[in-house]
Amino acid sequence: MQPYELTLAGAAAAIRAGELSPVELTESVLGRIGAVEDRLGAYVTLAADSARRSAVRAEREIAAGRHRGPLHGIPFGLKDLIDAAGLPTTASSQVGAPHPPATDSAVAARLSAAGAVLLGKTHTHEFGYGLTTPQTRNARDHERIAGGSSGGSAVAVAAGAATFALGTDTGGSIRVPAALNGVVGLKPTYGLLPLHGVTSLSWSLDHIGPLTRTVEDAALVLNALVDRQGPPGAPVTAATTAPTGRSGPPAAPGADLPPPENADLTGLRIGIPRQHYFERVDPGVEASVRAAIDQLQACGAELMDIDIPMARYLQATQWGLMVPEATATHEQTLRAVPELYGEDVRVLLEAGALVPAGDYLRAQRSRALMREAWTELFQQVDVVAAPSVPMAAVRAGQQSVEWPDGTVEAVSDAYVRLCAPANITGIPALSLPVGPDGTGLPAGLQLMGRPFDEATVLRVGRAYETASGSVGGPVPVAA
Repeated sequence: MQPYELTLAGAAAAIRAGELSPVELTESVLGRIGAVEDRLGAYVTLAADSARRSAVRAEREIAAGRHRGPLHGIPFGLKDLIDAAGLPTTASSQVGAPHPPATDSAVAARLSAAGAVLLGKTHTHEFGYGLTTPQTRNARDHERIAGGSSGGSAVAVAAGAATFALGTDTGGSIRVPAALNGVVGLKPTYGLLPLHGVTSLSWSLDHIGPLTRTVEDAALVLNALVDRQGPPGAPVTAATTAPTGRSGPPAAPGADLPPPENADLTGLRIGIPRQHYFERVDPGVEASVRAAIDQLQACGAELMDIDIPMARYLQATQWGLMVPEATATHEQTLRAVPELYGEDVRVLLEAGALVPAGDYLRAQRSRALMREAWTELFQQVDVVAAPSVPMAAVRAGQQSVEWPDGTVEAVSDAYVRLCAPANITGIPALSLPVGPDGTGLPAGLQLMGRPFDEATVLRVGRAYETASGSVGGPVPVAA
């Protein structure tokens, strides 16, 4: 096995044991980038020289006994909406900032403090406003979309061109590309991780989180990123969830996972939606997701049928919030240089200017009601399990999908549809790979939980990985 094939946890253990150096790992990943990047297009900017310097520094610190933790010496990619000092933040757009930022974003600073090695900036759909990332190819099939808008981050992780990466998620932009490329994507609770230094799409829906090869790796990255004092309203101690998941406070954000051999979910209640999440879903994807849910039941979880509150208003609320907020963010540049935007993004931004204030306020009211209703829902269950995406990756250039009932749906609408509830409500949501879907392509199982209870969501995901033996290395990249 080559070093670039290691999971984050595996690489960290090898570094801690003196069996692998950060320099060896970084050179292996850089070599992998050189071998596959021309076919994948995952990176906007590659910072190979500074990555090598960071790896040398990490190696010296570890040799001197100053080991900072599991991310020390681990190479990663950063979505090109997230500032890193000295590297341009282009947002994969001609409109992007021409000068590199002088300081790190809050999350980049925390990863630097943990000793992680920044490889470069990964492609996003322009300004994060799309679900395809057209510059990047799917790691499993180059004729298909990578998913978006964190497509570059997901593809880099899937192909072994980064040990982990960060993405952002406004309507599914971490979970969609994670599902389409067969990796793990975590959207934490809204407000858990700071967005300072991150280019915004929609300030009330934006989240930031990790893309990794395993659930354990996602927990390790979250541990490095989270403020242990927690945001307002979050628990401040590392109290663990009660064994049944039914009493006591949520575990502290990023709390340690149980041992990998422990896949026991006895007493934990998992809600299975009756509507919305399994409507207009590809049969192969549904079969893969339901098989994964059966695996959770075999681990001892109790399955309960649930109704998704206000399901008919979900997409209208998502778009009613996101579109005007995005337009407000881009108001000045849209007026000054509209020709520099890609056509798909420009049309959406122009449409946002036509949304009446009353519609935006109604969307805000709808979100408040949804949050209340989901809070009540989580009195019945501990986790909700559903598909992350309704279909596997479509072919590049495909604009719509026709469902068996005759409904024609835009590809972007289809991919947003199952992810939007977690953005609207701000609850944590994890996508982990299941499948293949019948065509050989991966899909995603989505697990959603109570606000600031990432620990339970990660615990369930880890149990599925352990019981199913689904953890693997990077995917082969075709010529």
